[in-house]
Amino acid sequence: MREGIATRHSALQDAAGNEVASAFTPTTENAFDAAVQGAAADDSLATPAPSEWTTVVVRPRQTLSDIFAEEGLGFSDAMAIANLGGDASQLKTLRPGEKISLRKTDDDDLDELNYEIDDTHTLQVRRTDSGFDAVTIEAEIERRPTQLTGTITSSLFAAAQKAGLSNRLVMEMADIFGYDIDFALDLRDGDRFSVVYDQLYKDGKKLKDGDIVAAEFINQGHTYRAMRYVDADGNATYYTPDGNSLRKAFIRTPVAFTRISSGFTTGRLHPILNVIRAHKGVDYAAPIGTPVKATGDGIIEFAGVQHGYGNVVVIRHGPKYSTLYGHLSRFRKGLKVGARVRQGQVIAYVGMTGLATGPHLHYEFRINGVHQNPVTVALPRANPLPHSVVASWRAANADVLARLDAVSNSRTAMADPNAATVPPPALHD
Repeated sequence: MREGIATRHSALQDAAGNEVASAFTPTTENAFDAAVQGAAADDSLATPAPSEWTTVVVRPRQTLSDIFAEEGLGFSDAMAIANLGGDASQLKTLRPGEKISLRKTDDDDLDELNYEIDDTHTLQVRRTDSGFDAVTIEAEIERRPTQLTGTITSSLFAAAQKAGLSNRLVMEMADIFGYDIDFALDLRDGDRFSVVYDQLYKDGKKLKDGDIVAAEFINQGHTYRAMRYVDADGNATYYTPDGNSLRKAFIRTPVAFTRISSGFTTGRLHPILNVIRAHKGVDYAAPIGTPVKATGDGIIEFAGVQHGYGNVVVIRHGPKYSTLYGHLSRFRKGLKVGARVRQGQVIAYVGMTGLATGPHLHYEFRINGVHQNPVTVALPRANPLPHSVVASWRAANADVLARLDAVSNSRTAMADPNAATVPPPALHD
């Protein structure tokens, strides 16, 4: 840390550093002290003014001390700032593209440094008499609700792009409705979606798109609606407007697949054994090494080799449900029997071990030990919102629902020219 200004002494020293105060009478000493104080006052008036800001964009492998050296600033100042702790410690691991703004005094010392931690937080470092002080400033972000709608004619991404929805929000929408709609198999031309989302602004300029606050998806004539709920800990979840969870206790598919190579059936000619045998699961074709995810929270009941399934994982989901994942190339590192896993957590990787003619995942879903078709089985819902919360939550989101109704009705009117046009309600930001 940089030392403060040295304290002035009233005693004088000769060139060798010996005190020579005896050469002055008390009167002359008082006069000298007055002169020193006057000089100090003159010094304070002549403090160099800060220069203009210089903004530096961090290059690959560039450090704070590299930047300081290029800007003619001291290495010790760079180290003192990086060692301030807190958010300032992030200056030790700068990433390419980040921005650092510097301002110097007329003496070419660092006076102030600003570091953009993210879109909403800036680290401000200022020189003081005792070194440097750092504080993190949070910018005021304006949220502007925006709504749009689209109709699928070829693909979800094409329809979303035409409507003006970003790829990130498309994926967010697919995640919201992914428990009810299989976006790889269930979409049809004419399906419609409507979305209300936040656009984030800082100082009047758009930063980025925020999160979806409400959405509607009409798939094969069935309407699904979702609204965002944030609990006291800041965790966001989506529920129907009535407070029922959109999240199910299980996700429908455990792997990103290219196609279903074999479906659930009571009679199938086994491709290797050449005999008719029930196929009590679904085979999802996917490249070797594709991550396989647990479809629900549970406990690992088995992880090892099992007959024609090759490498297998079996998960127990409470007393009623269990799932099996077969033909795996390998297990996730550290996976053990008895370990708890979360829904969506990677447990293994696609392979073709056991009796398999190509890389795929064999997936089984069992209820009370009885095999069910994973594609069509009714999946249980997660817990709903408490009744005591639903009314206040809906009231707080009345404008959001009104926006969703308005944009959905406009899309319906466009799809059906004979439909009665309903004027949208008054909306308030």
